[in-house]
Amino acid sequence: MNSSNHTGGKIPVLVLFAPTATGKTALLRTLFAEGSLSFFKDKAEIISADSMQVYRGMNIGTAKPDAALLSALPHHLIDICSPHEQFSVADFVARADNACAQIYSRGKIPVVSGGTGFYIRAFLLGLPETPEADENVRAELRRRMEAEGPAELYAELQTLDPESAAVIHVHDRYRIQRALEVYAAAGRPRSSFRRKFELREQYAFCTLILSMERTMLYERINQRVDSMFDEGLEQEVIHLRENGCTAYDPGMKAIGYREWFSVRFAGDVRALIKADSRAYAKKQYTYMRSIPSAVLLPFDGSEEAVGQAAEKIRDFFLLHLT
Repeated sequence: MNSSNHTGGKIPVLVLFAPTATGKTALLRTLFAEGSLSFFKDKAEIISADSMQVYRGMNIGTAKPDAALLSALPHHLIDICSPHEQFSVADFVARADNACAQIYSRGKIPVVSGGTGFYIRAFLLGLPETPEADENVRAELRRRMEAEGPAELYAELQTLDPESAAVIHVHDRYRIQRALEVYAAAGRPRSSFRRKFELREQYAFCTLILSMERTMLYERINQRVDSMFDEGLEQEVIHLRENGCTAYDPGMKAIGYREWFSVRFAGDVRALIKADSRAYAKKQYTYMRSIPSAVLLPFDGSEEAVGQAAEKIRDFFLLHLT
C-alpha cells in the first residue's frame, strides 16, 4: 500500500452514501464481490454506516446484506450489539476508526457505506464538542425517565431545545436524556454547539453521494417494504418480542420495527413503514449538505450509472493502491 506520495500518511477511505433502497448493496456487490469489474475484487472491505444493522436478529427490516455477500466481501459493524443495547454515533466513529486502521493494514481500502447520514457526517467531520453531564444530573434524568416516561421529557426538550427535539424520536429515551443532560451541563441547547465543517485530517476521503430521482426512490422504497413482508418481517418482529424486545429498546426504534408497537393491524403497519421510510430517506440527505469535496452522482441503478460510479472509484483506488 502506497501511503507516502499521495496521502501524506493518511488512510484513504471511500465513503458511499445513499438512502435505503437506492441500490448501494447491489453496487457494492457488483464492484467488490462478483468480479464483473475485476479491478476492484479483493481490494476493499466494507464498514457499514447503518445505525440499525449493528443489531443482531434484525435482518429483514434493516435490509442486511445476505450471507453470500458477507462471505464474499468482508463487512464490519454488522451484528455487533443486542437490540437492548444503546449504540451511539460516538460508538460508530470509534469503531469505524479502528476498522479503517485494520483494513488499511491488510493492504485494502476501507469503504464506509450506508444511509445513516448523521453517522457518516460525524465520521467525515468529527463529533461536536459537547460537555459531559454531571452524574447526579444523569441519575435524576434517568429516574424521571422511568417515572414519567419519554413523552414528558420530550415535551420538556421541545421547550428547551426545539432544534434537537425535531430530529429525535419521541420514544428515543437515550437521545432525549442526552440532550437534556447537555442543556443542564452547559446552560444552552445541544443544537447550539458548533458543527465542524472540515474533514478529519487522518484520512484521505473520496465521498460519493448517490442521488436518485425522488419518484423512483419512493417507488423503490415501497417495493422494498413489500419484499420485507414477503420475506417474513412480521415473523421476525414476533421473534424479537418473544425474546423480550419492547418499544423502549434501542433496536426497536428502527423503521420497520417501531411501527409494530404503535398500530395493531399488519396493513396499517405496512403503510406506516412505507411512509416513515420515505420521510427518513428525504431527511438523510440533509446531513450530507456542505460536506467538503463530496461528489453528487445521479444514480438510477442502471449499467451506465454503475459505470460512472465505478470510474470515480477506480481513479481513487489507482491513486492509493500500489
